[in-house]
Amino acid sequence: MKGFLEDANYSIGLLDEGATLGDVIDNYVYEHTLTGKNAFFVGDLGKLLKKHNQWQNVMAPVKPFYTVKCNSTPGVLEILAALGIGFACSSKSEMALVQDLGIAPENIIYTNPCKQASQIKYAAKAGVNIMTCDNESELKKIARNHPSAKLLLRIATEDISGAEEMNMKFGTMLKSCRHLMECAKELEVQIVGVKFHISSSCKEPQVYIHAISDARCVFDMAEEFGFKMNMLDIGGGFTGSELQLEEVNHVISPLLDVYFPEESGVNVIAEPGCYYVSSAFTLAVNIIAKKAVEYDKFLPSGMEQTRSDDEPIFMYYMNDGVYGSFASKLFEKFNTIPEVHKKYKEDEPLFASSLWGPSCDELDQIVENCLLPELSVGDWLIFDNMGSGTLGQQSAFNDFQRPPIYYMMSFNDWYEMQDAGITSDTLMKNFFFVPSCIQLSPEDSFSTAA
Repeated sequence: MKGFLEDANYSIGLLDEGATLGDVIDNYVYEHTLTGKNAFFVGDLGKLLKKHNQWQNVMAPVKPFYTVKCNSTPGVLEILAALGIGFACSSKSEMALVQDLGIAPENIIYTNPCKQASQIKYAAKAGVNIMTCDNESELKKIARNHPSAKLLLRIATEDISGAEEMNMKFGTMLKSCRHLMECAKELEVQIVGVKFHISSSCKEPQVYIHAISDARCVFDMAEEFGFKMNMLDIGGGFTGSELQLEEVNHVISPLLDVYFPEESGVNVIAEPGCYYVSSAFTLAVNIIAKKAVEYDKFLPSGMEQTRSDDEPIFMYYMNDGVYGSFASKLFEKFNTIPEVHKKYKEDEPLFASSLWGPSCDELDQIVENCLLPELSVGDWLIFDNMGSGTLGQQSAFNDFQRPPIYYMMSFNDWYEMQDAGITSDTLMKNFFFVPSCIQLSPEDSFSTAA
C-alpha cells in the first residue's frame, strides 16, 4: 500500500494518557542497564504531525519536500509519506527508499549538486525527472545520461553575513544564467524552474527578498529562450521554530504574491528537513569512562583561570560519538547540553566537564565545556533534539552499530492520524499499547506493573 513499507521491521508504542515520553526513556534506561548499556533513541512520531500541521497553518501555499538525508529511518519516512509531502533525495539509495513507499516520481526531486553519472541514469530509469543543476559541466552530464530531465537552475544567494559559505559554494551567479540557458537550449534539455537555498544559520529573513527577486529575473530570462517555467524551490534552512517560520513567511508571502502569483501557475516548494525531525528524537548515552584532570591543563589557551586549583575538571567518555550519532558535530555547531538522567540534589556541586565519544580521537569531542554534577561510569546522559543529521548512514568505525530506535506516539496524535485518513492494516501492525504504569521486561516488551 502507498505510504507504508511492507517489510519495515519496527513498531510504534501508543502512549496511554498517563504515560509520558520520560517514562519510556526511564524504562529503556532500566532495560539497557541490565542488557549492555547501549545507546538508544526514542522517537516521538507525533511531533511530525504537529510540525506538518504547523507548516500547513503558516506556509500553506508552499509544498514541503522532505530532505531525506536528515533522517531516513522507516518510521519517519512512512509517516511523512502518508501525510502526502514530497521528498528531496541526494542519492540513489534515498530515491530507492522513497520509491519503496510508493511515492510517485513527480513527488521526488534529485537535489545533489554533484551527481554521479550512474545515479543520473538510475533517476532516468526510475522516472525521477526533476533535478538541480548549477554549471555547464553538470548540465552536459545530465544531457548525456537523462535527456528527459527537468532542471531547476540553482542560483547562489548572498548570505555571506556569517560563517556559512555553502550558499556561494553551490549555485550559479545571476550573470551566468543566460549562458547556461543557451547551453540547455543547444543540448535540448528542459529548464522548468529555479532553486535557491538560505542557510539555517542566516538570521536575516530579508535575504529572501534578494533571492526571490533574482529568481524572478531568471524566470523572465527563461521566457526569452522559450522555456516553460513552473517551479520555484526556496530550499531548506527551516530550524523547526514556529517563530522563524512565521518570520520567513512574513517576508516571502508578499513577494510571492507579486512575483509568482497563483494565476502564474508556478508551484512553490521548499525542502524542510530538520524542521520536521530534529525535536522528535531523544538520544540516551552511557558513560563508559571518566578522567579527572588539572584545571590549568584543561583550559583552552588564552582563557583566564577563575576557579580554584584543587577543583577537578572531569572528562567523560560516552558510548556514542562523532563516528556515530553525533556525526553532524563534524560540520556544524552543536550547542545541546545534556540532561543527567539520575536524580541529584539541587545543592549538589557542579564541575566543569567535557564530553567525548568512544574513539579516543581528538575530533571526537561532543561538548567542550559544560557544568555537571560528578558522574560515575554507568550513568546516563539524555540529549534532546537529536533527530536531524544523526540517523543516516552508519559509520564503519570500530564496527559501530547505529543505536536502536524506539518509536512512540500519543493516543491523541494517533486519533488525529485516523481523522486525517492515515490508517491501514499495515500501519496498525506496527503499533502496540503502552499503559500508564509501565515496566520494561528484559524481553523488550511493555507490561502493566504489578
